[in-house]
Amino acid sequence: MTRPTRATPRPPRALYLAFYFPPSRASGVFRARATANLLAERGWEVTVHSAPREFFARYIDSYDASLEASVHPAVRVERPPMSYFRWERDLRRYGPLRANLPVLANAAYNWAQANVFPEHYASWIPHVLRHALRAHLRRPFDVVIASGNPFASFAAAWLIGRLTRVPYVLDYRDAWTFNQFTEELKFPPRSRAWEWEARVLRDAAEVVFVNEGMLRWHAERYPFAAGRMRVVPNGWEPEILGAASGAATAGEASGGGRRPGPLRFGYLGTVTSYMPLEELFDGWRLARAHPELADAELLVHGHLGFFPHDAAPLMERIPTGEGLGVSYRGPVEKARVGEVYRDLDVLLFCVPGARYVTTGKVFEYMATGKPVVSVHRPGIAAEEVLRGYPLWFAGEELDAADVAASMVAAARAARTLTPARTRAARAHAARFTRAATLTPWERRLRALAASRGAQVGAASGSDAGTGADAGERLLHGEGARR
Repeated sequence: MTRPTRATPRPPRALYLAFYFPPSRASGVFRARATANLLAERGWEVTVHSAPREFFARYIDSYDASLEASVHPAVRVERPPMSYFRWERDLRRYGPLRANLPVLANAAYNWAQANVFPEHYASWIPHVLRHALRAHLRRPFDVVIASGNPFASFAAAWLIGRLTRVPYVLDYRDAWTFNQFTEELKFPPRSRAWEWEARVLRDAAEVVFVNEGMLRWHAERYPFAAGRMRVVPNGWEPEILGAASGAATAGEASGGGRRPGPLRFGYLGTVTSYMPLEELFDGWRLARAHPELADAELLVHGHLGFFPHDAAPLMERIPTGEGLGVSYRGPVEKARVGEVYRDLDVLLFCVPGARYVTTGKVFEYMATGKPVVSVHRPGIAAEEVLRGYPLWFAGEELDAADVAASMVAAARAARTLTPARTRAARAHAARFTRAATLTPWERRLRALAASRGAQVGAASGSDAGTGADAGERLLHGEGARR
């Protein structure tokens, strides 16, 4: 007699709504890529919905083709279309309505922004719905994850959840309704944005934030969702940093310390208008008068802003022509990040000052095991992870004198750095690898997916989920028009 065998459980299936995903070079791409990769590594079937490549390459010129190679091969990436109304400047690419009745077209667009969904990416939502529902009818998803910004992904997740009963999770890597750099509200009290934010939070299975400050702000404003809010910090990838985060260099291992030559201070990351560049370079002017830094260099690596028009005004704020040893080295491909870190002696953590700002770079900086100088307003969220790092140098105020004092102290530490102190610094950073920060979240997502599977099986014995008829009605629609 043959005994019945238990069916092998299928892997959990996730739909990940991440508008900014490789090949985009936006800062939020790295969290999204790391999340998708880790889920795939842990056996999930992952489908990512991202923006069209054309949007990154043609309309915002924020594109790095090399980043696509770093996406796990098992991750399926789909690119639902969208309207480029907000970005299109070529009259030949206008749709018929805009080309023939531009005033009416603009009025209709502005009305939709004010009365339907107040975000320029809103046109992505119906196309995400069509792609998602079509895929769900074939192979049902167990959980939907939405990354913001943009927050059209949150609205799409909510709509998918309403139609299919698939639970969704919101990932606030940025704030929606307030500016985390200026700490000011982005929308007037009667804006639809507040209605939408309350709506998506009310039905979310879980809501995650990059730091405690952002969680507290949202928990106070939306107490009905506070019990479902969690922190999932950013982190760093050992495979990207390579030797910069691994074993001691030859010099460190032999006790010889750093490489010979002038000290190299460096910043690696996107340079933005919010950064305290004046305080950074005023502090550098003072510090370079000290014997410890007499011949030191300050190297700036990275893009100047996120868009082409950002570059010129930012370049004017970098004093490369004053004989201070300051130079701008340009963008760095992800494959070369470890090499750049390896050649620097002191890292300059220069970021906008706000309680809600962490940034992903702080984790990479710590992973190098090298001195880190803070150039930001005291009290920002990044200090939560820097606290306990043995090579962190920060003043009590954001001014030239305190920045200079921190630079001098870091220079001394770099010249006398021992293998033991490097190991201690890297041990602190090891708590923040992507695997360490994302694993607890992956376990909660897996439990959520398992719960979803049990509910569907009990309700229908079918693999199709609910809301199929409603989904069918949304599968047919007009393509994106400019």
